[in-house]
Amino acid sequence: MAEGRLRRYRLMIFPGGNFVEIGDRLTPSTTVKIRNGVHEGLNYLGICAGAFLAGSFPRPYNSLNLTSGVQFGFYAAGHGVRKTAVAITDAGGSTLDQYWEDGPQLAGWGAVVAKYPDGTPAVVQGTFGDGWVILTGVHPEAPESWRRGMTFGTPSSTDNAFAAALIQAALNRTSLPHF
Repeated sequence: MAEGRLRRYRLMIFPGGNFVEIGDRLTPSTTVKIRNGVHEGLNYLGICAGAFLAGSFPRPYNSLNLTSGVQFGFYAAGHGVRKTAVAITDAGGSTLDQYWEDGPQLAGWGAVVAKYPDGTPAVVQGTFGDGWVILTGVHPEAPESWRRGMTFGTPSSTDNAFAAALIQAALNRTSLPHF
């Protein structure tokens, strides 16, 4: 897709997955087009791998660097834990149990919308050029089927409503309450 055509859209949602594989599959020209598109006003919602990719990574990894050099590390949900229910707390003090699978902690960039139990940022928001960017290390969009074998204190419908709020805020360039 040409860069000019990409800029006609209001929002790019970059999903979860293996950020290394996804980054390896993005050509350098695609990375530049996305980065320039966001800089020129395309809004961006990065979920898990999409949040990792929005950060900066040293070579040989490919990233979008929408964070002006900030690199995100993994959130440590527990020794050897790769996926689990993680409680996040928003700026209003509400706690939601969210599906987490090797997602990032988002320290060092943006305004913090929600925090993990250890206080590190789980959801952040900010700008890159003229683009509005929201990044989440958890999967609020996770369907009920992803939750099998785990215990959640909030129903998937509540978590999915949080996902909808993130999408609406990213689409409409709306600042969410933050710490």
